[in-house]
Amino acid sequence: MIIDVLLPVSLLFIMFSLGLELSINNFKNVINNPLAFSLGILNQMIVLPLVTFTIIIIFGLSTEIAVGLMILSCCPGGVTSNIITKISKGDTALSISLTAIVSIISVFSLPMIVGFSMNYFMVKSAPDINILNLAVTMFLITTLPVLLGLYINERYNKFSTSFAPLTNKISSFLFVIIVIGALASEWNTFINNIYSLGPAIVTLILFMVFIGYYSPKLFGINQSQSITISIESSIQNATVGITIGNIILNYDKGISILSLPSGVYGIMMYLICLPVMFFILKSQSNRAD
Repeated sequence: MIIDVLLPVSLLFIMFSLGLELSINNFKNVINNPLAFSLGILNQMIVLPLVTFTIIIIFGLSTEIAVGLMILSCCPGGVTSNIITKISKGDTALSISLTAIVSIISVFSLPMIVGFSMNYFMVKSAPDINILNLAVTMFLITTLPVLLGLYINERYNKFSTSFAPLTNKISSFLFVIIVIGALASEWNTFINNIYSLGPAIVTLILFMVFIGYYSPKLFGINQSQSITISIESSIQNATVGITIGNIILNYDKGISILSLPSGVYGIMMYLICLPVMFFILKSQSNRAD
């Protein structure tokens, strides 16, 4: 099927386009904003998987759906989180730094958390998974294209600066196509699980939006960085989740059931996150007046 070719190629392109917007200076942002950066990493790498696991238990999701949602919780942010941060008047430099670092860390964290999730939820029905192979695959499809984009941006900055806006548009288009394809290929499964999966995902997104926004406030972090951490905590790279779900099951007939939660999340995160960000900005504007 077309999706079998489109999915990995699209992910490579999306991660490459992220790298095109990176520079060495972005990584210096980690040093300049250690508290905000550390809290962003904590929310995305620790809090998000823990909240996801808790919600799965509370809502009693089926085994494959549960594993699929855990896969999604381990994914890095994507190009869209950086765009939304900019629109929401967040700290774009912090957003890009978080996305880049989490993309690298997820090479190690995702295989371990996914391995645990499969053993916990699927038990004996869990397919064999080679953690090392999955980590290598993660590196090849996420970290490597990001580093390639970073190299091109540093080496050929004029080219990347002029090309980046186009790649962002293409990446967004590919993302939409992949998410729609994920839902379409597992439509019956989606319908059968919508009454449990839908509320679970809505709850997860709302929790992470508000945890991401208000936890920085406890440490005196400013408004723009709080918005950034909120967005990075709730906007995930669903394309990575969809791809990894297929890789784990070695699925070659479209989109696997492990990929379905990422597809649903990929749509709902915008429907929830964007209005909440608008509400926060509106509230802040009214207070300023």
